[in-house]
Amino acid sequence: MPRAYSRDLRERVVAFVGCGHSRRAAAAHFDVSPSFVINLMTAYRARGSLAPKRVGGRRHAKLDPHRVFLLRRVAEKDDITMPELAGELEAACGTRADPASISRWLIFATAIALKKTLLASECDRPDIRQAREEWRTERQPGMRLEPQRLVFLDETGTTTKMTRLRGRCLKGRRLRSKAPFGHWKTQTFVAGLRCGALTAPFVIDAPMDRRIFETYVETQLVPTLEKGDIVIMDNLPAHKSPIAEKAILDRGAQVLFLPPYSPDLNPIEMAFSKLKAHLRARAVRTIDELWKAIGQICDLFQPEECKNYFTAAGYGFT
Repeated sequence: MPRAYSRDLRERVVAFVGCGHSRRAAAAHFDVSPSFVINLMTAYRARGSLAPKRVGGRRHAKLDPHRVFLLRRVAEKDDITMPELAGELEAACGTRADPASISRWLIFATAIALKKTLLASECDRPDIRQAREEWRTERQPGMRLEPQRLVFLDETGTTTKMTRLRGRCLKGRRLRSKAPFGHWKTQTFVAGLRCGALTAPFVIDAPMDRRIFETYVETQLVPTLEKGDIVIMDNLPAHKSPIAEKAILDRGAQVLFLPPYSPDLNPIEMAFSKLKAHLRARAVRTIDELWKAIGQICDLFQPEECKNYFTAAGYGFT
């Protein structure tokens, strides 16, 4: 947007017109547009001021009276589209607004569009809500005192069809890419996350079950444990194995289970997101390449990064 004319020029234009010259003559003399001179003189005679109008800023003042309604609807339905919101605004308040205008207004109102962080709707059940609250108020404060003792355990699926989810193409064209749609292979990756490293990584050519979990714990996890460690897992039935629990307890460690539907309380989920992002970028298509890639990616987890995962999930140092 062009800058406003200087105050000095404005004063000389006003003085020139004040001497009896026409507005168009003033425009030609100072090499400015006639509309500038006309508007300047009109504003000067109405307000007595030569200051320019404020440049830029918001231009959607008609939506300000509906601030409560708009922000309430966004809070009630966080994935509402702008056309939907425009329709509701007109129906409820009688104000017609373009969806793009509402979008710009919401940006100024800090209700910007963000990628969703999904939580299970079951978290609203009273028993699960209470279990999650007890974990945060009773478990987490003590865990923050000694996060180096915590070992978060979980598994995730990896396949030979993984590819990046987004890309670019020319405007107006559909972005088309390719990935295997049949006979791909799924592998289960299981590991533990400490506040300084990814520990006991293991790849299994099968879905997780209790027998495989017991084997993993006895042969891979337990040798990495120290007395006083706390192994924390989710409520997967395969994890609730008396044999696996006994192996951990015999090592001098403890076992805790997260509240149901609470992956947000497990920092290893963030580590898995990084793992999958790297796998999508590499687009490996064979089992051997997949296993090799997983091993190489596991070496990328730095101590500071793992510590940040703990802090983001609420287990950081106090």
